Amino acid sequence: MGKILITGGLGYIGSHTIVELYNNKYEVVIIDNLYNSKEEVHKTLETIVNKKISFYKGDVRDKELLRKIFKENNISGVIHFAGLKAVGESCEIPLEYYNNNIYSTLVLLEAMKEYNVKRIVFSSSATVYGLCKEVPLKETAPLDATNPYGRTKLYIEGILKDLYASDNSWEIAILRYFNPVGAHKSGLIGERPNGIPNNLVPYIAEVAAGIRPYVRVFGNDYDTKDGTGVRDYIHVSDLAYGHVLAIDKLSKVHGLLIYNLGTGNGYSVLDVIKAFEKASNLEIPYKICDRRPGDIAASYADPTKAYNELGFKAKYGIEEMMEDQWRFQEHIYIK
Repeated sequence: MGKILITGGLGYIGSHTIVELYNNKYEVVIIDNLYNSKEEVHKTLETIVNKKISFYKGDVRDKELLRKIFKENNISGVIHFAGLKAVGESCEIPLEYYNNNIYSTLVLLEAMKEYNVKRIVFSSSATVYGLCKEVPLKETAPLDATNPYGRTKLYIEGILKDLYASDNSWEIAILRYFNPVGAHKSGLIGERPNGIPNNLVPYIAEVAAGIRPYVRVFGNDYDTKDGTGVRDYIHVSDLAYGHVLAIDKLSKVHGLLIYNLGTGNGYSVLDVIKAFEKASNLEIPYKICDRRPGDIAASYADPTKAYNELGFKAKYGIEEMMEDQWRFQEHIYIK
């Protein structure tokens, strides 16, 4: 069995997926440009899995580097995580998002084709559903991203569909993530963004650590149980295991497969804050702010298809997600 090339493998979801792959007898090769990750994660991963892991520092847009990787390693498939991923930032620097996310995918697919590696799992996002208000969201829901980040994911999905239509010897899985949170049980790896966190849970963690004064809650007048926005938060280790199941599936079934990866449960912003307070035994101050443009009241997955076809079912609830997040934050801030 060849190795799996993991683009963006030192990032949040990539690093957890590598652990799950090794737990399931796969081996990997990592490429990461360290734009939103840290090189120390490489050594930490080697400690967790107790094996040496090949790591190439560089950008997926560097075709010569990709050729070097394919020449030097027996690659049997790719999991493509690499990309810029902040919704707000994408509105400020859209050209960088299109160049980074879409061009890197084109270069990667060209290199895969050149070396006859035609198995890929793509890291997509529930943002491709746009402002769809019918919940739970099924894979057949209308697609219409509302920001440049979401559009890059939607366009890449289109590229993969066109590629498969032109050559159905490709094996492609598109995984639409909902909201990954939490950290590995060891407390050694987790979400550690550079700069101000864009996502709710790492922001809460920095408030708990005293780095930021309070959590901003955007709107408390939505049609939800407590007025705050409801989202489908999924433990990152559950999400990571979904990639193992997708790679397994592609080794048995040819085609283009699309799955939601979520829990099917919606948690409000205040639910998450309360769960974090319980996990950390700290009070988390928050302030209600105006709604953000484009936000919807509720978004959560219908995970039925992933369960029926992959055997995917999330194991962890919101309390365990926050306990694991806090364990990781303590490792960072209180060591």
